[in-house]
Amino acid sequence: MRYQNPIISGFHPDPSICRVGDDFYLVNSTFEYFPGIPVYHSKDLIHWEQIGHCLTKNSQVFLKKGAPNCIGIYAPTIRYHKGTFYCIVTNVGGGGNFYVKTKDIRGEWSDPVMLPDMPGIDPSLFFDEDGKVYYTGTDESIYLYELNLETGKPVGKKYDIWDGTGANNPEGPHLYKINGIYYLLIAEGGTELGHMATIARSKSVFGPYESCPYNPVLTNRGTGLPIKAIGHADLTDDPNGNWWAVCLGIRPVSYPFRHILGRETMLVPVVWKDGWPVMGVNGHVPEEIETDLLPGDPEHAGESDLYVTGSDMVDIFQTEKLHPSWNYIYNPIEGVVVQEKDGLALYGTEAAIGEDTEKALICRRQEHIVFCAETCLEFKPQEDMEEAGMAIYLNNCHHYEAALTMISGAHCIILRRQIGTLTAVEKVIPYQGEQVILRLTGDKDRYVFSYGTDGAFTELGSGETAYLSTETGGCFTGNYIALYASGNGRKSKAKALFRQFRYTSGVRESGCRTGEENFSGSI
Repeated sequence: MRYQNPIISGFHPDPSICRVGDDFYLVNSTFEYFPGIPVYHSKDLIHWEQIGHCLTKNSQVFLKKGAPNCIGIYAPTIRYHKGTFYCIVTNVGGGGNFYVKTKDIRGEWSDPVMLPDMPGIDPSLFFDEDGKVYYTGTDESIYLYELNLETGKPVGKKYDIWDGTGANNPEGPHLYKINGIYYLLIAEGGTELGHMATIARSKSVFGPYESCPYNPVLTNRGTGLPIKAIGHADLTDDPNGNWWAVCLGIRPVSYPFRHILGRETMLVPVVWKDGWPVMGVNGHVPEEIETDLLPGDPEHAGESDLYVTGSDMVDIFQTEKLHPSWNYIYNPIEGVVVQEKDGLALYGTEAAIGEDTEKALICRRQEHIVFCAETCLEFKPQEDMEEAGMAIYLNNCHHYEAALTMISGAHCIILRRQIGTLTAVEKVIPYQGEQVILRLTGDKDRYVFSYGTDGAFTELGSGETAYLSTETGGCFTGNYIALYASGNGRKSKAKALFRQFRYTSGVRESGCRTGEENFSGSI
């Protein structure tokens, strides 16, 4: 059969994977977004269901403000050992390296075990056959400590085990023991177009490590392939004895290369030759891969009751907990985003959408280049500058939004765009209703906002995708679709009630691809 890369679309960088029996589990970096570290499950390596997060409580993680898209939760590694799952990670700017653990991967994870004596980023755990546990990390080069798993303290001295192949930023180490040999897989070249995965091996866990003669073992640099910036890989075998690698990559939408979805998760088959892994198609990652080696039954894998990444979804906000695809920016403020009987209520704080701080905002990843999002909003501002709406959001300095608001005592709908330090309200349309459907569509060139009721929509305006690309205004994340409310300097007296939200991949001329009439008629 053929499968398509990415296997997990939208902002899902730095994938790490482990297998328990017939089940695969995968985690990703989340940077300033909360909850931290999404956890995915699959039987076939192609269809991934989000089953939760590792960091779901403010007590587990502090997300520092001040450098949007650049600090927070970096490069988790997930491993399973004797009935327990471990996830080890770096909180850049918020405490350094730590791990959490659980026996129930669909439940809550433990409080963090901090690792103050472990410098650098991108930690990984390795459980050896003799019962010893090792920590590998990145601090200019790749280093290793034996670790006391209970205390988080190092045992013995630090070993600097590999500098990589000479490219910049050796990082993201993962250690394995395969057929009695230790393999060290790392990322090099920076997480841009020169990114790559390289590997070395040794008979001793402490080294010396011999570099693979055909490094890099995985990269798309210097090729005409549509997926770029391939790197930061992790290995797993499957129940049939076949091997696979997950890695990150980007899908640019223009030339010069710009990407808007963030770094996404890819999958390639791995075979072994002369004791070295041969990854992908001649060391490259194409969009489409044909193989008959996938585990499980990918052709007939059905979606579960939760969320299979890349799927269309409708949320009426009537579940006990928020859908796992929703995120906050930084740690959430209690009582600001509340599920009520009629929908999701947002109580606007003083923070504007363009401020680098916590705010009354809930968001989910843009997972497709071509998409449509709609929300049913009920909001009647009581004072000037109170607003609520929907945004396409890269960070606090790069976003476009459509909102209900009040200006000089008049109710209206506005379109605003912020690009760096340039902010402009580009459209003000008088609007007397308290309810509206806001629609956002996107393709590789533009984001377009519309508004209306009862199936009749009016285009409000649009903005170029290029200005919301990572290369223009971002760092390590991708674009989100956000629902928000704000008092713009004071707490909003009016409640914003979002009754429904819908996301669909693909659009047509009249707007959303499917179900448009039923959804539009809901208000």
